[in-house]
Amino acid sequence: MADNNQALMAFIANVKPTQILWALQDKESEDWVVVDSLYYEQTEVMPLWSSAELALPHCTEEWQDYVPAAISVADWLEFWVEDLLADNIVVGVNWLGQDNDLEIDLSEFTEALAGIETL
Repeated sequence: MADNNQALMAFIANVKPTQILWALQDKESEDWVVVDSLYYEQTEVMPLWSSAELALPHCTEEWQDYVPAAISVADWLEFWVEDLLADNIVVGVNWLGQDNDLEIDLSEFTEALAGIETL
């Protein structure tokens, strides 16, 4: 659990100066990458990265038509959270696509993110 908290805090620290987080979005359909959770049944994970550079290497194979897309912290808090909660989505932080990737409850992630929002 301490490792999870450290990973989340590192992610938040990297996002704070830019106020931007990154997800993968299909160039044509504008759909976002979500994957099945490794840890929770009937739950999907939305991978997020703290920089475009960390997200870009994942735009291969099944995600070759996707590109890193910026989401501002303000937009995340205002527009994203409610829909993701309704869809029972959790967040993957600085996703690597490995068996030990960190999946964080949306409420916990959003609370941490709200603490760094600049208005």
